Amino acid sequence: MCGRFTQHLSWQQLVELYGLTGTPLNLEPRYNIAPTTQVLTVRADGKGRYASTMRWGLIPAWWKAENKLPATFNARSDGVATKPMFRSAFKSRRCIVPASGFYEWKTIDGKKQPFYVTRVDGQPLSFAGLWEARAVDGEEMLSCTIMTTDANETMAPIHDRMPVVLGKYDLDAWLSGRGGEDLMKPCPADWIETREVSTYVNSVKNQGEECIAPASD
Repeated sequence: MCGRFTQHLSWQQLVELYGLTGTPLNLEPRYNIAPTTQVLTVRADGKGRYASTMRWGLIPAWWKAENKLPATFNARSDGVATKPMFRSAFKSRRCIVPASGFYEWKTIDGKKQPFYVTRVDGQPLSFAGLWEARAVDGEEMLSCTIMTTDANETMAPIHDRMPVVLGKYDLDAWLSGRGGEDLMKPCPADWIETREVSTYVNSVKNQGEECIAPASD
């Protein structure tokens, strides 16, 4: 799964990686992003790729009782094409959620130890995502979810699930909808690395670079 991640990316990084068009966004570094908050996403239309922010936690247009929404910040790759909550978005509303890294927890000696996962080459991670739009009080509200898959060999000692991380040559296939189950697989194990970080990140109230600080001995 992926329940917490970071976005401390520059606009230049995003333009170089995704070839973005449109007006640059004012990006604030975020080190402890939690579900239901706004996250940066990348979509594509006939004019190219562009960035926008969305609520992390997908809400289908037909959903009525927002206060009774199940956890939709992740969507399992297996069955996503048929599950009512996600199948429409999977068919025609794809996005990418750029991330500097993500967190996962492992219980060690009875305590939950956070690990921070990043790309070995220092580049952003491109999470495969889905998005929806619905009307709220006469205004459009966008929301998204992050696809998850089985853990690769690097992640497996920490957790049995991980986000779907797309390679740069998979981006067009994902955003256009041409790619499906062939893209929803674990990324190569040598793409990512993990490290123990401070338990400061355990609280969603805590923000800043201290969240990714190495764990003390």
